[in-house]
Amino acid sequence: MNAPAIKPVTEIKRHATEIIAQLQADHVPVLITEHGRSAAVLLDIESYQGLLRRLEILEGIARGERALSEGRVASHDEAKARLGRWLDEPR
Repeated sequence: MNAPAIKPVTEIKRHATEIIAQLQADHVPVLITEHGRSAAVLLDIESYQGLLRRLEILEGIARGERALSEGRVASHDEAKARLGRWLDEPR
């Protein structure tokens, strides 16, 4: 991801349409400042959805690592049998 463009909230208010168009074109996030301090980040929807997908994958990995450390594991044969039973259940 590119380094964010920095814009004060007053500029966002005055030029929202243009800023959104630029976001959609270059996918560079905008760091919004208020009184000279970081206040929020503006992302185009595609970048935002990509971040959500990555977060979902990382959360899945973390759940798997937690299950492994807690000993909640199954052998390949056990997993295959469970999946087979699950697939054979009437829906």
